[in-house]
Amino acid sequence: MKTVIMAGGKGTRIASVNSEVPKPMIPILGKPILEYQLECLRRQGYDDIILVVGHLGHVIQDYFGDGSGVSPATGEPFGLKIQYVVETEPLGTAGALYLLKDQLDGDFLLLCGDVIFDIDVDRFYQFHKKRGGVATLFTHPNSHPYDSGIIMADEFGMVTNWLHKEDPRTWYRNRVNAGLHFFSGEIFRQGLFQELKKVDLDREVLKPLIPTGQLFVYDSPEYVKDMGTPDRFYSVTEDIRSGKVRGKNLGNPQKCVFLDRDGTLNRYVGFLRDINELELLPGVAEAVRKINESGYLAIVVTNQPVIARGEVTVPQLEEIHNKLETLLGQEGAYVDAIYYCPHHPHKGYEGEVPELKIDCQCRKPKAGMLLKAAEDFHIDLEASYMVGDSDSDVQCGINGGCTPVLLTEEDAEVLHYPDLLRFVEAQLCEVK
Repeated sequence: MKTVIMAGGKGTRIASVNSEVPKPMIPILGKPILEYQLECLRRQGYDDIILVVGHLGHVIQDYFGDGSGVSPATGEPFGLKIQYVVETEPLGTAGALYLLKDQLDGDFLLLCGDVIFDIDVDRFYQFHKKRGGVATLFTHPNSHPYDSGIIMADEFGMVTNWLHKEDPRTWYRNRVNAGLHFFSGEIFRQGLFQELKKVDLDREVLKPLIPTGQLFVYDSPEYVKDMGTPDRFYSVTEDIRSGKVRGKNLGNPQKCVFLDRDGTLNRYVGFLRDINELELLPGVAEAVRKINESGYLAIVVTNQPVIARGEVTVPQLEEIHNKLETLLGQEGAYVDAIYYCPHHPHKGYEGEVPELKIDCQCRKPKAGMLLKAAEDFHIDLEASYMVGDSDSDVQCGINGGCTPVLLTEEDAEVLHYPDLLRFVEAQLCEVK
């Protein structure tokens, strides 16, 4: 399978770091951004590469050649087959695909050349094949969703809407396009690439696929970060040095902090039915941000019997969770996933949903939600924590094989702290 990398960016915003080479060739710890990408791909057997170059493209060609040589940075063989497409004039983020349509008759991977990533590519590809769409975006939560485009999708990953930075929004799930895409060859039969011209990938190629149900998202907590600003450059440098980038690949076992919702993240008000009652507890956003920085996943697991009782609908609950993600995102924090149990075993409530009035395996203190998350994200439960404010949360952690943490001001027989922030500072802030 071929991988196309758009490597022609000038890097205007990051010019203060290095303006003498094209953006994908800016070195991090002595090695170009683009080489990190190619190493990740080659490790997983994706060694047939097409580089689309433009601004100072000769620098890229001179460094990598046809991929049969040796890296000047590492002394190791590149182990790749590389060909080049040279833009003699700017063609936007997708115009150069016109020049490749005769070569890309099957599935292919399309990447932006200015992001650092380390992902399980096969896991991403298998999702793309299973959904059978024309294109699949790699999406993830990030620390600045308020100035990013937001992708909205249904429970199967089919995209339903795409909010650009300038579009109005209220509460939203923190799902951001990461710049990695799988395409089927069908994209060239959509009438999009009939002439050589400047084309915007997001607005002119991907977004028009939404009404026909041909665009999907693969949501993952793996490491993908663009190098658009000096601050992000220095952040990525430290993440590579610490091993965080490689460690977040889902081919590796992950560590997680499982988080109860009510009374742990937001103020406890009993059964939360009204979105206006959702309010983050003091210090929670900072605590979650520190979890994100530690390399642990942050995953919410919450019992929501209000669904079975007929007091809140699934769309209403999802909007409550959208507000939770939005409030966290406004302070630079995010959760990697939210799992909820909609069941309730006790019957006799007016308006209840009969099919949800069952004794399930996901309702805490049972460990079903933890086990499902562990399967989805390759989580090592023994290396993980379950944090909550009730005995049910403690027992859930024990049942799931995690270290339970009880948030309480009182003495307790298990690991306990007065609030989430103090737990994180005590247990995670020294983790590398």
